[in-house]
Amino acid sequence: MLQYLTERFCCFFEDGETLSKAAINDSGSIVSKVVDGNNGNDRSNGKKTSHDSHASHNSQSLILPPRGDYQTLFSYQKSEVIYQITYRFCKRFLKMGDRTVDQMVQAARSGKQNIVEGSKAATTSKEMEIKLTNVARASLEELLEDFRDYLRVRDLRIWEKQSREASYARKLGMTSPLSFELFREFTETRPAEVVANIAICLIHQANYLLDQQLKALEKSFLKDGGLRERMTRARLQAREQQKNGRGKA
Repeated sequence: MLQYLTERFCCFFEDGETLSKAAINDSGSIVSKVVDGNNGNDRSNGKKTSHDSHASHNSQSLILPPRGDYQTLFSYQKSEVIYQITYRFCKRFLKMGDRTVDQMVQAARSGKQNIVEGSKAATTSKEMEIKLTNVARASLEELLEDFRDYLRVRDLRIWEKQSREASYARKLGMTSPLSFELFREFTETRPAEVVANIAICLIHQANYLLDQQLKALEKSFLKDGGLRERMTRARLQAREQQKNGRGKA
């Protein structure tokens, strides 16, 4: 099985294929960035990876910061794939009515949805963005333990971090933009041990990204403050401009 799985993963990665790297935008969110594997050049050509969700606030404002499309967040893309894999895993390998099904699907959904809500709430509340991002991180950690428990109680193998299977799964998870279609065949045809381990690898990647995102958000909050601080600065700046205008008159 190891050789077969390795060959199936290898088919997605040839020399010079593009890999993704995480980039942090001005608001502290980690976004996906396509990089040419041969020379490191950005190949995104300025194109958005998604057109389904529009920026919350694109105009220049001293109070409301501009927000990007949450679907360009690498953490969101991974959480979306994790949700799709989890839903299908539960449908294939767990009995309907099993409480574990609801718990795992809800944990996967919570991880995804709280990233969305946090991104949208960030326009008016950096504190809420941090809180919801942390909820997403906690939900994925819960899901991670559920997948591990599934393997443990059935005496199935959990892939070692440096194993060939885990390495290929992580490499596949670095594709940008990331979508479930890359994992559909594995999810729908491989045994439970393989699907669960792929999910575990992706959750580890998503958790790492969310940890970095939280650190960046906290740093941004300490530097720029929240809505109240921005409103105070905007009022002071407006008053100073009015004062200077009267002086010139």
